[in-house]
Amino acid sequence: MSETLLVADGSKREKYEMLLPQVEALLRAETDAVANMANVAAAVMETFHFLWVGFYRVSGEQLVLGPFQGPLACTRIRHGRGVCGTSWAEDRTVVVPDVEQFPGHIACSSASRSEIVVPVRKDGRVVAVLDVDSAELATFDDVDARYLEQLCRLMAYVL
Repeated sequence: MSETLLVADGSKREKYEMLLPQVEALLRAETDAVANMANVAAAVMETFHFLWVGFYRVSGEQLVLGPFQGPLACTRIRHGRGVCGTSWAEDRTVVVPDVEQFPGHIACSSASRSEIVVPVRKDGRVVAVLDVDSAELATFDDVDARYLEQLCRLMAYVL
């Protein structure tokens, strides 16, 4: 399957359009939430080669690190703190072109320059967030937001 995830040439949109059906197939084949988060993080990483791709799960008043691909990460993030905590608290996708300009940014990795965080909702509440970091400035835009939100809607069925 890995060779189908790799799209060396092609637009970001084309890569997402190839990725989403593959993620849907992965999720249909498995019912375990951790396995699904792990495979989705790996699929996004393999497709785009971002710095970090992973999930934080809501646990009480904190986000707790879930499956991810990339360098070591922060283990727990409080509600409303940093980009992930803000996405959770405000129940919205947060796109940050320059993490140094985001008030209260939590620097889990000094290599991170831009970030997008998308809430995963189930039964009307945020149960996790998908966090994607890039080593480049201004990596993420409306295309990423739209497709990653679709991906997170798919995740809601298996969490």
